[in-house]
Formats: sequence, C-alpha cells, structure tokens
Amino acid sequence: MTPHMTREGTTVPLEGSLLLVLVCFLWGANVVSIRISNQGIPPILAAALRSAIAAGLIFLYAARKGEAVSFPRGQRRHGIIIGFLFALDFLFLYWGIAFTTASRSIIFLYTHPFFVAIGAHFLLRGDRLTLSKIAGLILAFCGLLAVFAARSDDLPSRYWIGDLMEVAAAIFWAATTLYIKKMVQSRSVSHYQTLFAQLFYSIPVLALGSFLFERSCSLDLTMPVVLAFSYQCLLVAFFSYVLWFWMIGKYSVSRLTAFTFLSPLFGVLLGSLVLSEPVNTLVWFGLGLVGAGIYIVNRPVPGKEQ
Repeated sequence: MTPHMTREGTTVPLEGSLLLVLVCFLWGANVVSIRISNQGIPPILAAALRSAIAAGLIFLYAARKGEAVSFPRGQRRHGIIIGFLFALDFLFLYWGIAFTTASRSIIFLYTHPFFVAIGAHFLLRGDRLTLSKIAGLILAFCGLLAVFAARSDDLPSRYWIGDLMEVAAAIFWAATTLYIKKMVQSRSVSHYQTLFAQLFYSIPVLALGSFLFERSCSLDLTMPVVLAFSYQCLLVAFFSYVLWFWMIGKYSVSRLTAFTFLSPLFGVLLGSLVLSEPVNTLVWFGLGLVGAGIYIVNRPVPGKEQ
C-alpha cells in the first residue's frame, strides 16, 4: 500500500461490490473490443495508441489532483523496466487476439494470478505458496488443458498461436506485477507513478513493434472500430484503472482480487453473445476450473489481509 492510500475497512460493502463487478465487466469486455478494433487498426499500433492516449489522460487527471506521475530522479530505470514489461504484455495481448477468439484469449490471459503466485513464492518476502494456493494452481492448470483441448470447426486456422501468445501476455503481466510489488517493498511510489510508467514507457516499444511487423497494414476506421478503440482508451485504460486503484485504497486487496474470476466469465459470455464465437462444453468446463483457481489463489486469509 502506498503512502497515498488509506484503507477505511477490509470488508467490501454492497456499493463497493457493485463497483468491483463493473470493473470486472469492463475488463472482460475489453478483449471483445480488441477483437473488433483489430478489424480496422493493426493490433500493435492500437496498443501503442492506447498507451499514448491513456498516459495523457492519467497525466491530466493526476495533475488536477496534485499528484506526481514521474519517478524521482535516480529511480526512473524502474519506470522504464515496468513500461518495457507492460509493453510486451500488451503486444502479445493485442496481437494474439488477431489469431484466436476473444473467449479463449481472456481465459488464457487470466492465468496471470497463478504466475504471480508462483513468482511471489520465490521473489517476495512473506508470500509463500500454501496448500490452498497449490490446489488453486492445479485447478487452473487443468482448466487450461481443457481449453487447449477444446476444438471447433469455427476456430481460426492458427488459433493455437494466439492461445500461446495470450499465455505469454499473462506471464509478462505477472512479471510487471511482481516487479512493482518487489519495488514498493523498499520505495515509496504512488499508483499514479506506476500506472503512468506502464503506459508512457511502453509507447516506444509498441511503436517499434508496429513499425517492424505492421508496415504493410492499413487502417479501416469504421464506426464499430472507432467505438471499440475509444472504449479501450477511455473506459478501460483510464476509468477502470483509476477506479480500481481507488478501491485498493479503501478495501482489502485480497478481497478485491478474489473477485477477478468474474472477468474471464464476462469475457466468454460477451465473446459468445457479441461476436458469436464458438464456446463448447469443454471451454465452459475449463473456464469454471480457471475461475475456481483464481478465487482459491486470491481468497482472503484471516489475519493476513492486505
């Protein structure tokens, strides 16, 4: 918890729970919006533009609240590393959805908590794997196997490339989380600084990736594409992140993160309803195992809430 955060209580009241469900819905719908925007904006370019727009919004919002967004001199290397890891996360996230479905993408992406749990065991003080966490990891792994095994004639021909890229995105997301957690153990850094660093320093990496891999791609800015991309910038990268960090300041982090299993659920439902993606029984079974694993890994431990 940063010096700028205060917690008024550990339990999450009804209004807080409703806001948390809203955040999870926005995150779940994000992969659907990426699938739509990829139809008119090259995916890596979209990720770079998203970072640039959201960074500008965070800068203006933080300035209005009198908060600094830059790392202190001598610590900016940490911001650069955070931005680099974040860039790789979103490069694989956006690019991977071009190969597979949104429904499969979000299930693989939300293996993030399990990579965090494994990494924290070796890298963070006082954050060891317990029997319940190991049980959650096993459930999640079985869920991944189920989704990998799911087949459908409607799947893209190279869907497995996208599946693996989404797993890579989850790994780099976990690496970003672990680096930030490790850093704040010995430094006073606000969430404005870490969020801005992720967005701002990811821009050159994503821009370079777009230049190298998407030079032959063109834009097709239809209304659905523009609306989907605007959703990613305004509602996800700006609004939902600010709301999430505000809730972290009021409530127990462990109780909040236990709810994140809702994001892949919303993502799969919306992928099926909005994009008419194939979601067979094996995918639903895998989603259930992954969701249960997320909850078990993140569920609050009495006396150890953060």
